Amino acid sequence: MLIVSARVPAERRLAATLYAYAFLTDLVLLYPVYALLFADTGLSVGQISSLFVLWSAAGILLEVPSGAWADAVSRRLLLCLAPLLAAAGFALWVLVPSYPAFAVGFLLWGAGGALRSGALEALVWTELDRLGAAGRYARLAGRAKTAESLGVVAAMGLAAPVLALGGYPAVGAASVAACLAAAAVATRFPEHRAAKPAGHDRTGAAQPDAAGEGQPDPAEPGWWKSLRGGLAEARADRSVRAAVLLVPAVAAVWGGLDEYTPLLARDTGVPAAGVPLLLLLVWAGTTVGGLLAPAGERLTDRGFAALLAGAALALAAGALLRHPAGFVLVGVAFAAFQLATVLADVRLQARISGPDRATVTSAAGMATDLTIVAVYAGYGVVAGAAGNAVAFAVAVLPYLLLAGRLAIGRPASPGLPNRSLPDNTGLS
Repeated sequence: MLIVSARVPAERRLAATLYAYAFLTDLVLLYPVYALLFADTGLSVGQISSLFVLWSAAGILLEVPSGAWADAVSRRLLLCLAPLLAAAGFALWVLVPSYPAFAVGFLLWGAGGALRSGALEALVWTELDRLGAAGRYARLAGRAKTAESLGVVAAMGLAAPVLALGGYPAVGAASVAACLAAAAVATRFPEHRAAKPAGHDRTGAAQPDAAGEGQPDPAEPGWWKSLRGGLAEARADRSVRAAVLLVPAVAAVWGGLDEYTPLLARDTGVPAAGVPLLLLLVWAGTTVGGLLAPAGERLTDRGFAALLAGAALALAAGALLRHPAGFVLVGVAFAAFQLATVLADVRLQARISGPDRATVTSAAGMATDLTIVAVYAGYGVVAGAAGNAVAFAVAVLPYLLLAGRLAIGRPASPGLPNRSLPDNTGLS
């Protein structure tokens, strides 16, 4: 159970709303069974794979534009709309199960994920900063990740009995209900947005636009100004650019490998019924990793490098054991990777100073999605030639390279916020 502790009632409300929203958005009972629904409808493996491509493409294409939209309008509004889109997609799946309906559903689900990504982090950081509690972002973000993990675990536990009682329609109805509840919870998010200046730099000083005028074109859409402003900040400020690139460098590989953990578990020789038990070790690791975020903030550059290197070695060793006991190491590795991912997000939020926070955060999200697609492709090649265990071991090599770069990088410059987090990734 998550304990909501806060210094002031406003922070307590924000934390409770965030945890409930994170839990409900992942309490999707269709998660563990939607592949079965597709197969039972008559789809081939190739058709199912093409649906996954559509899902990823929707997220990638809409990630940054949706972040700019969140900066131009209400972030809370987008957080309300996101689960509604997913609910519409899930309803289509069970009401008219067919390839076109599945495709539209994945497009809606991907669009909903894009609306939520960037907007959620930006809203939480902005509200905490307004309350003078930005230093507690890591704690809230880590616990939100834990809430997401608990939502997935709950969905996995509930899916089987609900499926047995009412079939796919019941599982779909429960998934839609969870999304509607998430949308209702999102209306409780506080949102206080300062008016955005017509032109600004990282210090807030007025800046001319591309035409050399003091004010931007008043006819220019607000979301386009946010898009330009966010991308300009990421491009012009080295620390922001490095923080944007650190997010996919940390999050993408293990995020992609997560999809293949059932195959790795099966290769240990356990019966099919034992695979979910091994996967519980993985989910337990991700849950613990999120809770460790406040302690992780104290890590130096070398400490962060050691965290990544230790996680990579633990994952490789656990995979190469080819034994159920190896999943203890896999769970430890996922805990460390979850912690590192939260800390990379914390560092990014601390570096952003302009008003287009959701746009910059979404740029990091898009880079993560693109990198995950590359991980999928590379994994398929290596696993096809050498098996799942070797593919896991090979996939963690980039972490060792990143850890080495962090360990030998020059010390962070004095005066930067959150100096305990990596400031010189060599990625900029």
